[in-house]
Amino acid sequence: MCGICGTISLTGGQAEQRPLLRPMCQTLHHRGPDDEGFFSDDHALLGMRRLSIIDLDTGHQPLSNEDGTLWLIFNGEIYNYRELRARLRQQGHHFTTQSDSEVIVHAYEEYGMQCVTHFNGMFAFAIWDVARRRLFLARDRLGIKPLYYWAQGEQLVFGSELSALLAHPAVPRDLDLLALDQFLTVEYIPAPRTILQGVCKLPPGHWLRFDEEGMQLEQYWDVSQRPFSGSYTEAVETLTELIADAVRLRLVSDVPLGAFLSGGLDSSSIVAFMSQAAPEPIRTFSIGFGEQSYNELPYARQVAAHFHTQHHEEFLEPDITDLALRLLNHLDEPLADFSIFPTYLVSKVASQQVKVVLSGDGGDELFGGYDTYVAQHADRYYRHLPALLRQKTLPALFDRVPPQPAKKGLINKSKRFVEGAALPPVWQHTRWMSFMTDADKAALYHPGLAQQLNGRSGLAFVEPYFQQSAGRDPLAQQQYVDVKTYLADNILTKVDRMSMAASIEARVPLLDYRLVEFALNLPPAWKMQRGQTKLILRRALRDVLPAAILAKPKQGFSIPLKHWLRGPLRPLLTDTLSPATITRRGLFHPPTVSRWVEEHLNGRCNHSHRLWSLIVLELWQQKLERVTIL
Repeated sequence: MCGICGTISLTGGQAEQRPLLRPMCQTLHHRGPDDEGFFSDDHALLGMRRLSIIDLDTGHQPLSNEDGTLWLIFNGEIYNYRELRARLRQQGHHFTTQSDSEVIVHAYEEYGMQCVTHFNGMFAFAIWDVARRRLFLARDRLGIKPLYYWAQGEQLVFGSELSALLAHPAVPRDLDLLALDQFLTVEYIPAPRTILQGVCKLPPGHWLRFDEEGMQLEQYWDVSQRPFSGSYTEAVETLTELIADAVRLRLVSDVPLGAFLSGGLDSSSIVAFMSQAAPEPIRTFSIGFGEQSYNELPYARQVAAHFHTQHHEEFLEPDITDLALRLLNHLDEPLADFSIFPTYLVSKVASQQVKVVLSGDGGDELFGGYDTYVAQHADRYYRHLPALLRQKTLPALFDRVPPQPAKKGLINKSKRFVEGAALPPVWQHTRWMSFMTDADKAALYHPGLAQQLNGRSGLAFVEPYFQQSAGRDPLAQQQYVDVKTYLADNILTKVDRMSMAASIEARVPLLDYRLVEFALNLPPAWKMQRGQTKLILRRALRDVLPAAILAKPKQGFSIPLKHWLRGPLRPLLTDTLSPATITRRGLFHPPTVSRWVEEHLNGRCNHSHRLWSLIVLELWQQKLERVTIL
């Protein structure tokens, strides 16, 4: 695992820019504390930081082909590299290392830009083609590894994180206001936008070519639409085989590895398959909470005992102000997902013993595990109520009901359902994934901000994905949208940043692209019926996991932030969102922010999502100011 960065000038003169490369690379030190490497010529500067996982002795980067006409920097793992290396050798290619990185170079020589279709892995890489004066950037199918870029004229700057680009003086630092609105709506910024104008994320499943002919961006993979034609029994067998093979591929490592274990179905399934494939007991790592409705340690312990793992736990205490500031500093652009806390801490616990962990992320998207899918299904009946009742009367009534202390519960779930169901039905299940309504924004936004947004909606970015998947059944359509948006730009971003903050590599077997294509093409009734979710996954693991884990409802990997904002994080809340600070930014109405703070602190409302987003944004802006000064 690595951090990569670089800059290209098609007109030359890069020798004068060489002093910029080391500071760019240094911003990525946490992604690769083991090694660094550089390449430069008159047109290209390439840098990398390496976390050594495979071929510890000869896997140094940048890496070139035999004649030095191609130079690669690479972040990630190619899991089928041994198979590809054998095939490329038969085609006459000569290898000098045992690394998966070298496979990319020779695959590019053999297949050109279509080389990416041969890789099964998580990756973001750059190849500088010296002879053609061409930069080739690529990102894995699901977006497990990040890649940012900025291009203007004949110059392009890229990096694994936005911080690397900000170390280059040419990259602009103006806020993208639509991206800001999207962030406040869904707590993340969907690709290709970033929080900065003109700076882009390379979307998952895409490559980019930059040369004298211009810049070309192309999608090389999408989730195929091939409905499964076999029987249910055959589907269960195929699913079992696919997960087993995905886990087996991700056990390849020259360093110790383990697994995150939350006690939920997805992480437990990964531990189950690891225990079958690993030659010795595996290490598992968990995080617990004092608030019992958030604590899943008893389930994690049960799974660990069942598979005789070497189990390790950490208990998250609510004295977390310093931790909050440290983690937010690792976010190169705003991300307001609460679960950055447990994700980082479990990564930190694991990093004391291993360098690689397997994670169960992706199971909810593949097997219909989210409450939002259940809500959308229930809305088929709810929508028969009169529009006035759904959109005005019931939301106003439930708004008067105070939130309950528990994580979910009937009252909290009912409030959330009624709130989401009042939003436009074209957004389907994503209505319950938004956290600021148009009314909230009308009260929050300064007139200048509202005017520049010109009525554009922060949730409208999902509409093209619903249109692209219109031929699928409703559940598969919603899963497709989540794979393209929430999974890539929230879940995987969170896992990448927090695991890399602890200098540990996280692998996600359930997001093997073969498994993704299989799961999204299964009949919906095999995944969800009558409010029960992940049916086929539960069936596949019926004789493998403890019954309590199979029957356990989804909890989510979250924290009691709504309580912490009234307790240990209260000073951070009131200081960061003080009227003076809000006024200085000029984006929001101070009275609205102050009202939300007061209502949350007195327990009248649960504004934790809105307030945390504003805290994250303000602290990110303060970080940007420090970078700009440098």
